[in-house]
Amino acid sequence: MTPFFQELDFRPTPLGDLILRRRTMATLDNLEIYEIILGTEFLMSSLFTEVEEQLSKLGLAAAQKSFGKDQPLDIVIGGLGLGYTARAALDHDCVHSLLIVDYLKPVIEWHQQGIVPLGKGISEDPRCRLIHADFFKTARAASGETSFDPEAPDRKYHAILLDIDHTPEFLLHDSHGGFYQPDGLSHMLNKIHPGGIFAMWADGHPTDDFTNNLKQVFSDVETHVIDFPNPIHGTHSTGTVYLARC
Repeated sequence: MTPFFQELDFRPTPLGDLILRRRTMATLDNLEIYEIILGTEFLMSSLFTEVEEQLSKLGLAAAQKSFGKDQPLDIVIGGLGLGYTARAALDHDCVHSLLIVDYLKPVIEWHQQGIVPLGKGISEDPRCRLIHADFFKTARAASGETSFDPEAPDRKYHAILLDIDHTPEFLLHDSHGGFYQPDGLSHMLNKIHPGGIFAMWADGHPTDDFTNNLKQVFSDVETHVIDFPNPIHGTHSTGTVYLARC
């Protein structure tokens, strides 16, 4: 019998203690869910994946609108988590290559070892490479120094999808904050093909401050509000996908 609660891994990291756990929700017909906790914060739960999946679906649809449905797309995802953003991207035949950049090496290992449900399908997809690196540090690098792909420093992408912090204000680490200002966001312009997409998700409704920051850098900005059921509280929760075109 599967235990109702099981800690699958515990690792200290520079951002705090990292825990992967699995539990069975008796109140939800014994639904088995996976959760990642970093320090005192819930990083991700397999119970709530709609906004992450919509990040890929909306981001790739916007890229196809720019480049055409026959254009093979090269994509970067910042943040791996439980893999739902990546899985939704790889479900699209238009994706030619996918780089997933994650600062937390244990998260990459969980996928490579098949400890999380989507792990093997993502890590063994020939289009996909998992890169252990700091997305935000790489984003700040000058053109020609690095472009997320350590084997191709000048490489550009059709879309970069960001799935790391809860919001531009609710950060996993204070060092991330500068990225969400116009000067930080402007580095994306050197890493994306003209007409390409920078997209990210955030908890809650869109904020005017961050939307305005995007508008100072990108030619076109959209926000998509995603409502999804929250069966724990018996209500609905809200997230936002920001889409910005170079």
